[in-house]
Amino acid sequence: MFVYLDNSATTQVRPEVAQIMAKTMTEDFGNPSSLHRMGVNAEKILKKARAQVAAALNASPDEVFFTSCGTESDATVLRGVWESRKKQGRRIITTAVEHPAILRSCEALAREGADVIYLPVNRDCTFDTDALRAALTPDTILVSVMHVNNEAGSIMPLAQIRREIDKVNKGILFHTDAVQSFEKLDTDVHRLGVDMLSLSGHKIHACKGIGALYVKKGLYIQPFMLGGGQESGFRSGTENLPAIAGLGEAVRLAEANKAERIAHIADVRNYLKQLLMENIENITVNSPEDGVCSVLNVSFLGCRGEVLLHTLEQDEIYVSTGSACSSHKKGSHVLTAMGLTDEQIEGAIRFSFCEDNTREQMDFVCEKLKAAVASQRRLRSAFKRK
Repeated sequence: MFVYLDNSATTQVRPEVAQIMAKTMTEDFGNPSSLHRMGVNAEKILKKARAQVAAALNASPDEVFFTSCGTESDATVLRGVWESRKKQGRRIITTAVEHPAILRSCEALAREGADVIYLPVNRDCTFDTDALRAALTPDTILVSVMHVNNEAGSIMPLAQIRREIDKVNKGILFHTDAVQSFEKLDTDVHRLGVDMLSLSGHKIHACKGIGALYVKKGLYIQPFMLGGGQESGFRSGTENLPAIAGLGEAVRLAEANKAERIAHIADVRNYLKQLLMENIENITVNSPEDGVCSVLNVSFLGCRGEVLLHTLEQDEIYVSTGSACSSHKKGSHVLTAMGLTDEQIEGAIRFSFCEDNTREQMDFVCEKLKAAVASQRRLRSAFKRK
């Protein structure tokens, strides 16, 4: 049985998405900037996709800009705000558990003089707003907090963060990386209270290499890429129209049955969690009870997560040990920040779900995982005795 449980890393492209991308590449291949009929047709496709993404965010189409990925969207925000507002202030606030796209950008800006504050998190991978309150100063220009943590699945209280920001200065900009929450939670930008929001296509069954960035109307941040002035001058470069059309179609499909899809994913996730707790001893569930429906992080004590990953792979079960963007590095900065022990971090597995997963698959996963855990624990026990 094939079971793919690494959907937080990437998702399978939907057939409908691939079909519309193929048509755009082979038939509607005009440049949206061209003035002739094929260019005008391409521009219509571009506008349709922009409207589809905007509607899912409850934003205006002219507030949505297409990028190459979530990482570019994040980098655009950090660099753009810094270059536009560093004369007003130098403090940037984020968390210790952000995606590397945010953390590496913050490190680069710190080398240029930015005062970057990394808020610590608790065992549930959320933070005390008292820490945010203490960090906010008149010198603050940006707060960037992810909506959902990609390893633990915790949900950050964005609306509450916005309220804390406004108590200090309503002019402080607020950005969220919504790559893991888009189409899994409510991402209405007005209810969340964000000025900017990043998302990625390949997390919602579109292709890799396409992302988007919401920027609140009237807000100016310096463009990250300069050139021909595409995307209203905000992100130059000929638009990747096939990928953009595919993203729009993926959004349309996700919006069509959003409530039912989320409920199904949550049911499958909770079912696997129950199976693991009932059938495998000495495990620690690292994801909070109120986490996102699509992520379950569990530590199997006395095991190495990487070994379990490859053992499961032999049975066509695909999981991860953490973020795909940092999987080749030792340890997990997220689990470390949460205060997990070395043994818990070493034995951690992340299961991430989509609507294609079923309870029947979870029975199979639990069966194979139980055997893999028992085998590895016996081997390690025997090795220790020697």
